Amino acid sequence: MTTAIILAAGAGAKVWPFSEVRNKCALPVLNVPLVRRLADGLRRVGFREVAVVVGHQAASVKAAFVDDPGVRFLEPPRTAWPHCAGTAGAALAGVRELPSDDGWLVVSGDLVLGDDSLRALKQRFEHARPLAAALVHPLGTDQPQDWLCCETRDDRLTAVEGHSRDFGQRLCGAYALSPRALRYLECNPGLFRHVPVGGMPPLEAELAESLAMMVDAGEEVLTAPTASPLFIDVDKPWHILEANRRLFDEQIAQLDGDQIAATARVAESAEISGRVVLGKGAVIGPRCVVEGGLMIAEGGQVTNGVIVRGGCVVGRGALVRDYAQVAGAVIGARCVVGHGAEFSGVMFDGAYLYHYCEVFGVVGESVDIGAATVCGTLRFDDQNTQHLIRGRRETPMVGANATYFGDFSRTGVNAVTMPGVKIGARSIVGAGVVLYEDLPSGKIITVKQDLQVKDWGPARHGW
Repeated sequence: MTTAIILAAGAGAKVWPFSEVRNKCALPVLNVPLVRRLADGLRRVGFREVAVVVGHQAASVKAAFVDDPGVRFLEPPRTAWPHCAGTAGAALAGVRELPSDDGWLVVSGDLVLGDDSLRALKQRFEHARPLAAALVHPLGTDQPQDWLCCETRDDRLTAVEGHSRDFGQRLCGAYALSPRALRYLECNPGLFRHVPVGGMPPLEAELAESLAMMVDAGEEVLTAPTASPLFIDVDKPWHILEANRRLFDEQIAQLDGDQIAATARVAESAEISGRVVLGKGAVIGPRCVVEGGLMIAEGGQVTNGVIVRGGCVVGRGALVRDYAQVAGAVIGARCVVGHGAEFSGVMFDGAYLYHYCEVFGVVGESVDIGAATVCGTLRFDDQNTQHLIRGRRETPMVGANATYFGDFSRTGVNAVTMPGVKIGARSIVGAGVVLYEDLPSGKIITVKQDLQVKDWGPARHGW
């Protein structure tokens, strides 16, 4: 099996506000789009042909491969799909354009997966040549049961259930399919029928339903467990924080020494503990304190008294300066974190935290954070914030009290965001606003003051 197909055509609405200007699969993790990171991993484990099925906001996916002409884009019109939108229709449209006698690996483009897991699925399929094979991952008891779950026995799939109440594993969105499996994609009912009693699946042709149909027919569908804990399905805003943190921890743990380009510079007065990776022209300047690891891409600078804690990534040409403090942060290309600013979380390319602000969360592309903007992170009841995702309430395990700034948004001076709020793309939180609720995209919210002007002077002052 040498052909891989990445599915990157869906709307990804649950990751709002970051789905307004890009496909979800183009979200950055350690400053590399998800879909590009996945394609690179597929090549490393032996897939010679990698294709991407695109649809919704296709341009953002294609842009991730601007320097990689070897990737093929498949953009079949929806009228060519066998039934309503969904992963089964996208997969079938893709494999029809890429005929193969030895099968395909079909994988969702919004996954963070270790190379070992991809390799394990490939080898499992090639060794046994079943009808299909699926990558599976243990489902923690404290995790929400809103995934496509499964049961296995002796590394064989025995049952599939959507949003299961009691299954202990989940499908990962990575499948190996033989040519014989295509019949089950063609006959997908356009609805996920394997749900608990009372389940309410959307009208969508889900690839996992085709696998469930194979199992019901007595066909052999094998499974391969993820080969490492590194598996994140980036489905909601807080998964961006989780994916960046966990991938950084894995990459920094794999280093057996510092990696410093010949043109990089480290000031003698800098205090460093932990591994550092410095690209061409990267700088760690005077009086900086680095604890827990630091990766700086080409031309990035951390200088003049900056404090770095908990491991950080600084993107190409980004500038962190003048006694700023960053902790557990991933900072995109061309960002600025300036004088006295404090930041933890993820910043997309071109965002500015110019000075005197305290921000925790995800800051979208080219967001401008005004001076003295503060993100509230603790509630008076010491609880995690409930989030409303397409009408459904959920309390995240990571990032529940973070603020999520949509792309191209802004804040005025002295703005305050309460724990867990989301700000839509191209929206503005005006000066002095205390934001308690999510702000839709394309809105500006300002304070309406009640001002009084009275006479005053020496006589009123007591003279």
